Amino acid sequence: MSEPTRVLVVDDEPQLIRALRINLNARGFDVTTVSTGAAALAAAARTDPHVVVLDLGLPDIDGFTVLEGLRGWTTVPVIVLSARTDASDKVAALDAGADDYVTKPFGMEEFLARLRAAVRRGAVGEPTAAVPVVDADAFTVDLAAKQVTRGGVPVHLTPTEWGVLELLVRNEGKLVGQREILTAVWGPTYVNQTNYLRVYLAGLRRKLEDDPAAPVHLLTEAGMGYRFVRGTGSDGNRKPVREEELREAAGKASGMQIDTWWPRLSAEARAWLIEHNGEPLDAAVRTEILTVTDGATDPAWWAGDQPDGSSELADAAVDWIESTANAEPG
Repeated sequence: MSEPTRVLVVDDEPQLIRALRINLNARGFDVTTVSTGAAALAAAARTDPHVVVLDLGLPDIDGFTVLEGLRGWTTVPVIVLSARTDASDKVAALDAGADDYVTKPFGMEEFLARLRAAVRRGAVGEPTAAVPVVDADAFTVDLAAKQVTRGGVPVHLTPTEWGVLELLVRNEGKLVGQREILTAVWGPTYVNQTNYLRVYLAGLRRKLEDDPAAPVHLLTEAGMGYRFVRGTGSDGNRKPVREEELREAAGKASGMQIDTWWPRLSAEARAWLIEHNGEPLDAAVRTEILTVTDGATDPAWWAGDQPDGSSELADAAVDWIESTANAEPG
């Protein structure tokens, strides 16, 4: 018995999603529905659909951006389903890689006929359609097998680590925003938990980068998001974003270089600072900082409450610390 045709429906209208799910399920299709662009890219990677039904007007990122992201790694047929009726929108969608364009409102039988035709066209295309193996200098990512190897040896990643890495790799070279990653991997209720990203990117760098202190593949764009690049290029020796700026600012704000006092903190204090970046300092942590630096460091800049932009400094500090300061306290 052949497997059911997998359909990914991307639309933010609950009534339309419900109608499509009922009609497609009744005809034997395996239906996955999502309501945002970020979730669409993640679901496409997870479910490997035979056809995608895509609305252009999504609440987070434009449908054209989703289409561009899909076309970066897959030839899956895409049917645009949109209320936009201008010829220019239709032409733009088809030129961007859509296989068909259906305007709302539409007749269900005609839509189903178009969907079946798109699936047939996809089936006679490349039979082993390209889910790429991405070979970075330090490691290799097999998106089809959901496996990472380093030096030919499999690297164990948790499901969450894989979700973050996969999203970055499928958007190779592009800045992926913090909110986009958090929504796609953890869900929309986690969009403000940027500390999650710092922890997981630090873990990925330790597992995958040749030198986690100077990552060349999993890069931070401070305050914005993260970027995956395949090779070192001319930037092969680049340091983590804003490291030198951080060192200078930390020296001015605290009276002592951050890499001097950080390794001397207890593991508990370091974990607290990373998790609670930008929050008022715990009294015990503040006392420990003052103790290990003999009172030379004013830790207030960490809490992000200074008038000189120290909130950004604290963000950069966490990124730099996670990639460079792994020494045990002395």
